[in-house]
Amino acid sequence: MKKVNPDNSLGFILNRTNTRMKNALLHKFRDYDLTPEQWAVLNRLWVKEGVTPKELADLTCKDQPTTVRMLAKLQNKGYITREVNPEDSRSFLIYLTSKGREAKDILFPLAFEVLNEATRGIEAEQLEAAKSILNQIYRNLESQR
Repeated sequence: MKKVNPDNSLGFILNRTNTRMKNALLHKFRDYDLTPEQWAVLNRLWVKEGVTPKELADLTCKDQPTTVRMLAKLQNKGYITREVNPEDSRSFLIYLTSKGREAKDILFPLAFEVLNEATRGIEAEQLEAAKSILNQIYRNLESQR
């Protein structure tokens, strides 16, 4: 049997890198009382508002209960608002507030600082290859659900 070095396993490397990225974002967003997970929700809403919590959960790869909790926190912080869905009065649609829209101009540069630091010394072609490989791994595992 082949000896496996746990420090060199793909899962460990992915987890360690994800943790480091999240911690760096958390540090950058500290003054705005936002987590990387909340940033992901805002990021999706900057692209398209008026979506359901379920849609946001799918778009951010989170479960629905976690997403609902994040939305409640974002609403309490004044970044989003919930409106009754006109097509289904049992559900809500999520919209940005003016504070949520304005946050984009502040938070994007901070996120890019982290991304630029994280990818320092890596060629664009290497980054595209890495993203392609990681997306293929995701798709491979998605089919097993």
